[in-house]
Amino acid sequence: MGLFDMFKTDTGDKMTPHLAFTTSLIYMMSADGEMDSEEVGHLLSVLGGQDDGKGTIGVGAQNQALLDASMKYRRKNSLDTFLAEAAPLLTDAQKMCIMINLIDSSLADGQPEREEQEMFAKFLKAFGITEARFQPFFEVIMLKADRTVFTNQNHPKNQPGHQVKLSLN
Repeated sequence: MGLFDMFKTDTGDKMTPHLAFTTSLIYMMSADGEMDSEEVGHLLSVLGGQDDGKGTIGVGAQNQALLDASMKYRRKNSLDTFLAEAAPLLTDAQKMCIMINLIDSSLADGQPEREEQEMFAKFLKAFGITEARFQPFFEVIMLKADRTVFTNQNHPKNQPGHQVKLSLN
């Protein structure tokens, strides 16, 4: 092991948790056949996008290889192949992190498309996570994405006495 090995990104042919994370987001972004700018922005934010000082945001050298490997994997493999390969490698925390980021990505452009919803269900099943278990996390992400609470004073969540609470099952 070299002195600087800890700074290397996962770019080999072997699936790793980090590659699975990035590739999961690529699959979700392309689920509806297009990658919206909001989805790309979300991807850059979770990969540590950096402003080059000229108004252009990129992933930086460290994560570019990871992003390239994810795109290459996505082009070559079906979602089912990916899920079968990635799921056994991931810890529960890694699976939940991916699921939360997938929801956040699907909401980045407003509302999740039908294809994104179907893909999300496949991830849940492959990762062994029930909808009931994921529900509280979903509620938090939905609240984060619902900015109409600032622009619509008649929003149900803006009514006197309303408190935001998590439903714990």
